[in-house]
Amino acid sequence: MFNLKKAAILIMTILLFSIVTACSSKSSSSKKKEEITVYTAIEDNQLPAYMELFKKEHPNIEVKLVRDSTGIIAAKLLAEKDNPIADVVWGQGITSLIPLDEQGMFQPYNPKGIDKILPQLKDKADPIHWVGIDAYMATFAVNTVELEKKGLPIPKSYKDLLDPKYKGLISMPNPASSGTGFLTVSAFLQLLGKDQAWDYMDKLHENIGIYTHSGSKPAKLAGQGEFPIGISFDYPSFKEKGSGAPVEVVFPEEGSGWEMEANALIKKDKIKDAAKTFLDWSVSEGFLQLVNKNFAVVSADLGNQLPDGYPKDLMEKQLIQNDFQWAAQNRDSILENWTKRYDSKSEPKE
Repeated sequence: MFNLKKAAILIMTILLFSIVTACSSKSSSSKKKEEITVYTAIEDNQLPAYMELFKKEHPNIEVKLVRDSTGIIAAKLLAEKDNPIADVVWGQGITSLIPLDEQGMFQPYNPKGIDKILPQLKDKADPIHWVGIDAYMATFAVNTVELEKKGLPIPKSYKDLLDPKYKGLISMPNPASSGTGFLTVSAFLQLLGKDQAWDYMDKLHENIGIYTHSGSKPAKLAGQGEFPIGISFDYPSFKEKGSGAPVEVVFPEEGSGWEMEANALIKKDKIKDAAKTFLDWSVSEGFLQLVNKNFAVVSADLGNQLPDGYPKDLMEKQLIQNDFQWAAQNRDSILENWTKRYDSKSEPKE
């Protein structure tokens, strides 16, 4: 009887030790985090909400964000081509991604839910090399109070911006450093043709007060009244209006150039599972619902209505027929010509 009791105690001790050890091992494992480096051109003020959602859904993945403008992110990725640091590029203008893809810098991968992504906003390859998350489009942010003080009408078209009475009152993003700037210049070239477009930009340059290195800054400058007319894109323009600034958002009559923010998996010797998880999450319905608070157009049909102030025929008529492949292939020559002609009015780089 005594031996049976000792044996029972011994067995219980072993079982208890095994359970404690297993729990300890599980606890230790749960604390282990995999780190990934993500390069992004997503606007600074949008990132906190996005990352809060990711951390909530994936607490075991540590994301090291490197945020900069579209042009700088593209240049950084290219410079690091032979020894890539980033695991993922997230929310980067597609016309700056396509040239990198053509150099074989992205790992083909179909994120979970890829079949729900609109065909216009994803690569045609299978598996895909890149996938869009949203689309943004050119708008004017116009300070109505400042123009009223000067007795000037609100411009409704790109043609209106050439009127000499707007001299020095317009700001626009530099296309070499801003995706918004490039989509605008690309739209001029596609709408007007090469010769007419450069002639148009020569005349527009006379009225430009400053070229910024951020696509959202012209809208902010318009809201502040510093440059009452800002060629920007829809999100910051409506944000200025929503904040109480005396801003009217104008969709140019000729049509809006547009871009998409897209993601890709960087090709490197070791592809981390966490990087694939991040790409899965970045086209998930939960994330895109959050993006939809900032962008009227997201890459999946969520059944949401366009916000007030957007044209009802946005996708069908307002957005130009954009040849992203052409824009990407001609990007370097376009930027070289633009810089040579107009860079003298660009703000200093930080």
